[in-house]
Amino acid sequence: MTSADYEPASLPDLLPLYYRRLFPFSQYYRWLNYGGVQKNYFQHREFSFTLKDDIYVRYQSFNTQNELEKEMQKMNPYKIDIGAVYSHRPNQHNTVKSGSFQALEKELVFDIDMTDYDDVRSCCSAADICPKCWTLMTIAIRILDRALREDFGFRHLLWVYSGRRGVHCWVCDEAARKLSVAARSAIAEYLSLVKGGDETVRKVVLSDPIHPSIRDALKVVERYFPQYALHDQAVLGLKESVDKVLALVPEDILYGGTDSREPLLKDLHTYFESEKNPEKRWGLLRGCATTKQGTLKKGQHFEKEIMLQYCYPRLDVNVSKGVNHLLKSPFSVHPKTGRISVPIDLRQLDKFDPFDVPTISLICAELDRPRVGEEEEQVPKEKDSDIDAAERRRIRDYKRTSLAKYVKVLDQFLDGVALSNRGELLKKSDLQKDF
Repeated sequence: MTSADYEPASLPDLLPLYYRRLFPFSQYYRWLNYGGVQKNYFQHREFSFTLKDDIYVRYQSFNTQNELEKEMQKMNPYKIDIGAVYSHRPNQHNTVKSGSFQALEKELVFDIDMTDYDDVRSCCSAADICPKCWTLMTIAIRILDRALREDFGFRHLLWVYSGRRGVHCWVCDEAARKLSVAARSAIAEYLSLVKGGDETVRKVVLSDPIHPSIRDALKVVERYFPQYALHDQAVLGLKESVDKVLALVPEDILYGGTDSREPLLKDLHTYFESEKNPEKRWGLLRGCATTKQGTLKKGQHFEKEIMLQYCYPRLDVNVSKGVNHLLKSPFSVHPKTGRISVPIDLRQLDKFDPFDVPTISLICAELDRPRVGEEEEQVPKEKDSDIDAAERRRIRDYKRTSLAKYVKVLDQFLDGVALSNRGELLKKSDLQKDF
């Protein structure tokens, strides 16, 4: 077995090494403590651990980074989930008077899972993914990131690969963390466009005028649609795929406003028999939309509805609206794939490849490989005094592995959050006249 190969049976042997020498506890604590702006914020945070044989342990909480480290190194969880910040310490929830133990705050989170796109991807299904359908995750991140930043004014968005078939977004702004269930639900609904179950044919219906946020989403979709949908998924290739697309075209366009099936539908099939180029086939359909634009009460945006149905983000709204809903933690290991749940650098989004994300097997093997010049790597002096010997060794260790660049992404994200936290501390000190 090469170092990049992963066997689930090896996980019990690899996890102790991962948590002892590679897990970025310092950055992890720095993130969830939010600069200590709010007292007991980290101490009142719920963690849950999934252990070997699917033993699930909820309501874990810790006083310090060191306490968290020791417990994780003792339990070696197969999966880590992060929950809400509660009114009391979660590990003492059984001692609190009934009804007074309440979830107060949590990051606004989004979960996008590839299985929700099974009706519009032909390359894979269920938990399987490939580079062809991964484009859907790229599109989802671009659309949601823009909307959350520009439409809602959020700044601190941490995008994370789940380790298998999807992505998560953690909106970490203070305003986002304090949102009510109603506000979270409203934001999730605002960002939801594809609606209806398996029995619903047209899952996207646009009204006129098209909302500005949807117009912005269309700009993203139009950039990726030709390669993703027309070529990679061949939505206008085989007859079965073509019929699926034509089912989304309004009947008064297909049938010319009569009960006859002759007019456009017959012309399209005839044209498609002789023209195999997917762009030209799509061009004809778009031409029909342009011709009908403004003459129909409904369906005048059908070509946009088709593109959005095939490409627009599909959210699990329940994950977003619940304050007490837990979500898989960054840097957790996926037990089936062995891949680490890593932050995504949006500056390199189009180059992100889930199959390049390191497995726990790979990074543990990399620890044994000597690297030229690694002894010269130094921790910055201003940080050195705050870092104990074990932490310095861990920094040295992860920098020797493929995990390093992903920890750096988290570091850069945390620097931005820290600036906001310092601003909040200054505001509080000014209000208290504590100069």
